[in-house]
Amino acid sequence: MKLFVAIFALLAIAAAQETPASTYTSKYDNIDVDEILKSDRLFKNYFQCLTDEGRCTPEGNELKRILPEALETNCAKCSEGQRTGAIKAFSYLNENRPEEWKVLRMKYDPENKYIEQYRDEAEKNGIKL
Repeated sequence: MKLFVAIFALLAIAAAQETPASTYTSKYDNIDVDEILKSDRLFKNYFQCLTDEGRCTPEGNELKRILPEALETNCAKCSEGQRTGAIKAFSYLNENRPEEWKVLRMKYDPENKYIEQYRDEAEKNGIKL
């Protein structure tokens, strides 16, 4: 999955630290993406962390640290599991949490650089931007 979609995989699974193998750690790959997305409390915690409106867990802090690089490199260091989580999380945000999605876009893609760059690929995966 392309870069902008991967931001939500990272949000959902809190992909974290880089390893010497030039990939993000798989330490958080077993996090239940559905549980985070469907839990108002969990979703709110991650959302507030990413928008600097609340405290962050260690996973949230790591996500904030790697997010700019993931956007710039088309999520080159993401695993396949992180990419799969991206599709699920992106679809959910786009369809069920449009206000939060808008806030995240304004913070991490204020010029619509990434959304425009990866619009076609998102649509190939059934995600309409």
